[in-house]
Amino acid sequence: MSDWNPALYRRFEDERTRPAVELLARVPLQSPQRVFDLGCGPGNSTELLVQRFPDSQVVGTDNSPAMITSARERLPSLSFELSDIAAWQPDAPADLVYSNAALQWVPDHAQLLPRLVSTLAPGGVLALQMPDNLDEPSHVLMRETAADARFAAAIGDADKLRARVLPVAAYYDLLAPLAEVDVWRTIYQHPMADAAAIVQWVRATGLKPFVDPLSPELQALYLAEYQRRIDAAYPARADGQRLLAFPRLFIVARRRA
Repeated sequence: MSDWNPALYRRFEDERTRPAVELLARVPLQSPQRVFDLGCGPGNSTELLVQRFPDSQVVGTDNSPAMITSARERLPSLSFELSDIAAWQPDAPADLVYSNAALQWVPDHAQLLPRLVSTLAPGGVLALQMPDNLDEPSHVLMRETAADARFAAAIGDADKLRARVLPVAAYYDLLAPLAEVDVWRTIYQHPMADAAAIVQWVRATGLKPFVDPLSPELQALYLAEYQRRIDAAYPARADGQRLLAFPRLFIVARRRA
């Protein structure tokens, strides 16, 4: 894929940051020394960590140069590192490894999450939140539109563009031998102005792997067809707005001493 677009991502920053706030509220730590924000994006979640733990050493990481640049502009006094979560390893045990809406892009959670727990100091916490929306109309319609003959050759197998997250109970079973685990799933209901607003929301994230391989002409055709389907799938509510259901999965795992 091409690099991420921080400005497009920030158009719905309040809605994207809300689950980050709610995840952080469940972190059972008072004054962690070493805090890492994996997949920090433009620094909106990192800023929350600094506010909650002002005396901690907070480091943000991301694999997007554009996002790292945006985060450094937002929080110039902090350290931000370019790195791949799949291979990330701290140079000393972490007290908090935090990740808001990033690990859904990283494969093989059965190996990844236990490895992240292993990077923690005893009593340290892994806290993460991931979209769990591949069965929502917003994402089903991405794949159905991608199967259109006009786009299929360029996009390829749409089912492989993002791995599915595991069921809630599977994450519990995966981490319970290593940590005290709190896991839950929430469905947010976001009022959106119209179908175009929903398309703009997902274009910054989930839609990106679908449109990136397309030529400008095919991108325009794909987005028009996708928006037509979104308009039908998300009817106007009583106030004229559309209601975007957005399931998210949360995990807070505290490593056993």
